[in-house]
Formats: sequence, C-alpha cells, structure tokens
Amino acid sequence: MSVTENLISHLLELRHRLLKIVLGLVVSVIAFLPFSNELYTWLAQPLLNHMPIGTHMIATAVTTPFLVPMKVSTLVAIVVSLPYTLYQAWAFIAPGLYLHERRFIGPLIIASTLLFIAGMAFSYFAVFPVLFGFITSSAPKGVAVMTDIGSYLDFVTTMFVSFGLAFEVPIIVIILVKFNIVRIEVLKAARPYMIVGAFIVGAILTPPDVISQIMLAVPLWLLYEFGVFVAKFVIPNGDEANTN
Repeated sequence: MSVTENLISHLLELRHRLLKIVLGLVVSVIAFLPFSNELYTWLAQPLLNHMPIGTHMIATAVTTPFLVPMKVSTLVAIVVSLPYTLYQAWAFIAPGLYLHERRFIGPLIIASTLLFIAGMAFSYFAVFPVLFGFITSSAPKGVAVMTDIGSYLDFVTTMFVSFGLAFEVPIIVIILVKFNIVRIEVLKAARPYMIVGAFIVGAILTPPDVISQIMLAVPLWLLYEFGVFVAKFVIPNGDEANTN
C-alpha cells in the first residue's frame, strides 16, 4: 500500500470513528432532553437545600428557563457518553501502538476517566453542601439569596472542571515517571513546593472563597502523594523492552 493510500485509509477510519462519537453524543442528548428540568433541579439541590425558606432561584433572561436546563442535559449526555467516546478514540489509535504501549495507555485512559468523574462527584457531594451552606449563612441581614440559574450553572461547571482536572494529578505523575521525565526522588523532594502550589492552584481555579480553595488544595496534595506512591511500581520507558 502506498503512502497516499495509507493516509486515505487512516482518514476514512478517523471519519468513521468521529461519526460514531457524534452519533453517540446525539443519542445521549436526545435521551436526556425530556428530563432537562429534573436534571437541573438535581444539579441545583445542594444550593436549594441551604436557601432560606421562602426564597428560590431566579431566571433573569427571557430564554434562560429553556436554555439552561437544555445545557444541563447536554453536559450530562457528554459525561455519560464519555466512555463510548474514549473507546472510539482508543479503537483508532490502538492498532498503531506497540503491545507494551497498549498495556500502559489503555488502563491509563480508563483511570483518567474514572478520576475525572470522581472529581466531579467529590465537588457535588462533598464541596457543594459545605460551600453553599457557608455562603447562604454568611449573607448580610436583609439580603435575600436568590441566585440566577444561568450563573449557578456557570459556577458549578467551573467547579466540576476544576475538581475533575485536579483529580488527574496521579495520572500526570505516573506519566512523568513512566517516560523518565522526572525521577521519583525529585517528586518526593518537591513535596513542600507541591503543597504550596496546590493552594495556589486552588486559589486560581476556584471562586474567591477560602472553603472551596482548601477543599481543592487538600485533595490535590493527597492525590499527588497517591501518584508518587503508584509511580514506584511503574517501569520507566528506558528500562522496558520495546517488543511488539
């Protein structure tokens, strides 16, 4: 097979996989659209549980009551279809990898997906109740807490992404060790700087309140320690036989 024919076959395969990804996402969105309002209520529950009696969330734009729940159902569909999306991506790249690369990258993709979802779950079940309880209780006297539903969605989306990415720290550490970019001894020596960096990252990625910053920084540090521990069992690329 010539270079041109090989390139065309790869492009056709890529198009085939992308169409499957889009189709899976569209099916997921259609499946969740009828439950848009229920999904938004579930998403807003951590705040609703702490809002004073007689108050409620508001919509300040004409189309917000329709568009915001639709966005929520789309986000849920993306998360639910993520394993299928990653499988299609893996099916495209796997034939071009060596056996030892497939054994390493395959579990890494699964682990990174689970860690991202775990980060989102941690923010929803652990951070939101504490954070919203503190925010609503600290409102000045005479101020009614009635958050716009669009602003709330933007806030929780930022928190989901921040915690999801923070939970990827073990994956980053393992990759650095696996490809012999950083030695474990260096990672251990950098522990004090990592702790300071975790709080700096927490201050940058989260809203300007101490609680959410701490609740991101502490897991970030612990996940770094977990990554260093797991990395002890990872063989650097230079020490591994490159056999197919």
